[in-house]
Order: sequence, then C-alpha cells, then structure tokens
Amino acid sequence: MEPRRNLISRKKPAYPISDHLADYLRGYGRIAEGGVSYDDLARHVGQFPLYDEHGDDTLWSSVYYGPAEQAEIHDALRMTYALLKSAGDLSTVEHLYVDRIDLCLYGNTLPFRVRIVNRLNENFDYFYVKRADASRVYGLELEHILSPNSINFLARVDGPELRDQTIIEEHIIGLPGDAFMREQLPDNRFDQVRLAKEFVKFNERCFVRLLGDMHAGNWVVDITPDFEKLHFRMRAIDFDQQSHHARKQVYLPQFFPPNNPVIEFGLRHLTEPTVDQYQREERALMAGRLRVTHGRYSELMAVMREDLIAPQASVAALGETLAAHYAEPAFRDALTMGELVSLSLELLQRRAEPASLKLLSGATAADVAADVQGYGA
Repeated sequence: MEPRRNLISRKKPAYPISDHLADYLRGYGRIAEGGVSYDDLARHVGQFPLYDEHGDDTLWSSVYYGPAEQAEIHDALRMTYALLKSAGDLSTVEHLYVDRIDLCLYGNTLPFRVRIVNRLNENFDYFYVKRADASRVYGLELEHILSPNSINFLARVDGPELRDQTIIEEHIIGLPGDAFMREQLPDNRFDQVRLAKEFVKFNERCFVRLLGDMHAGNWVVDITPDFEKLHFRMRAIDFDQQSHHARKQVYLPQFFPPNNPVIEFGLRHLTEPTVDQYQREERALMAGRLRVTHGRYSELMAVMREDLIAPQASVAALGETLAAHYAEPAFRDALTMGELVSLSLELLQRRAEPASLKLLSGATAADVAADVQGYGA
C-alpha cells in the first residue's frame, strides 16, 4: 500500500480578522491606525525580476508605481515603519527612504517586502506587507507567547472584509533552512549535535501549538557565536498553516523530507533518552512562558476557541487523531481548531511527557520521512 503523503493545499483560504480578534489586538498595541494597506501596494504599474548576487532568479519581482502615486505610497510606507518600530514617532523616519518594494511570486498570499534605508549611513532594514489572514495572526501571537522569540507585527483593520485588512510584519532575521542546509550545514560532530538538539525542540514547539507546514523553506536558522562554539536557533517565518490542516503529520517538521539533512544528524548522534530529555526541557520552558503570560494567553484563547479558521471536517479529523495520540477523549468534542490548541496547551501544563512523535526509533532518515513525500508552499 502506498504511504499517505503529507500534502498541504496550496489554496488554503484566508480568514478575516473578526471584531473580537481585532479587539484583542488593539488591547496589546497590535492595530495600526493609518499607514499603508495591501491594496495600496497592489496598485503598481509594472515589475521586473529580482536576481541575487549570483545572478539567480529569486522568484521575487521589484515593482514600481506611477509618478503621481509613488511619493504618496513611499510616505505611507515610512509612516508604517514608524508605527512598527517606534510607536508612530515620525521623527525617527525623517532620514529614511524606501529603496525597493518586492513582490513574492511564489507565496500563497503574494506578500510585499519593503527595503527601507537610512540615508545617513546606508544601513537598511526590511518589513513585509501581507493580506490579512486570521490563521496567520493566531500563529504570530502563539509564536510570541510560546517560543523564545518575540514577534513584532501590526494589523490594519479598516473593515470586516478581507480586502479591508492588512498585516505588517517585522523581518525575522536568519538564514532560510533550505539555504542553510545547502550552503552551511556543519561538518563537525559538536555543531551537528547542537543543530539536532534545536530541531528536536523546534519540532516539539510546532506540534504542541499546532503550527503546520514547517518544511525547510518556512523556517530560518539564527546563528549566534558563543565564546567557544556556535549556537543555533530555528525560527518559524510562515504562519499561514496555524491550526488548519486535518492531518497530525503536517504539524511535525520531522515528517518533511526537505528537513532530512538535520533529521539525519539526530539519528546519527542522539539517543532516545537524549531526545526525550530535550523534549521535556522544551515543554517545561513552554509551560513557564504560559505561566508568565497567563493573562494574555487566556484572552487569546477565549477568542481563538470561538473563531472558525478551518473546515469542520478538518477539526473533527484532527481531534480524533489527537485524542488517540494523547489518550485524551476531550479532543473528540472540540468544535474549533482553537479548542484543539487550547486542549493541547492545557495538557502541556498538566503532563510531563513529550507531545510529539519519537524522533529516533532505530530507523533511518528515509524511514522517518516515509509517510510524507509531498509538501506545500
């Protein structure tokens, strides 16, 4: 029998930001009043392909605007950057200019990436303007609460319809996972062990909070030199598949073949007791973060449990699978993806056992990934 494949729809629907979610975001300073909207940037009159320093097509295109609109759009972008970085203090952007606006041609939501430059020293930064999607907002907020990484983003909600809503995101620094494995994969045992350990922790975080589609193109590696060696941290950069898909494997990075080079390090260097140790450590850290942010987390869950961000059939199928996985019948009664996330995180606080599948089982990397051959964008 052919193994089931980890296929993710490339046409996941976007869900509007509800009034309740907007109220939550407003309470935590996540709402942008003014600045640019996605539709503003969509008014470009032309585009040309963007190549990297090696002359390869990046699959992004730089867009340009008519003379009558360019100044207005650039002013709106500078205001947006001020809202994102300095609570709207326009004096901080007087010496900044918009150098380039790029459009992603391969992403589901066709996001814009804005390169903004300090004319005094030519230092530059990026931020992103994307179509709104409630799934992404929940993913960003859960990342902020549960992971070791703070997330800075804003939502512009000018109405209840998707066309009236925009998300502005800060650039997440790091080397894309696929590029890292192609160009900078460590060849010494010590760094391989550290990288495998970080993957185990990343795998655990994704599964507990039900963040899907973490193939190598959707996470980055943040490399920090330590006084002796390098420290690696994996960070998610795509949150569209937060609690949407019906299959459990979609929420486990270990099941995506593009991640195999890192998985092989774990199979080679880590024992099952060591993997279990790292999983328990990460669960303890997540439980501690929930205790610290209990008020914010409770407010977010109160909204997410009532929101519809996935088909009912997907909720029922995933609930059945999680009920069997955790031996916890309550998952079968969940009516929304938010309820499934809430139950998962309640178990996180009650139980010490690692949540995700065993990364090591005496199998080869090919065996670990045998159930999953395809993956989404």
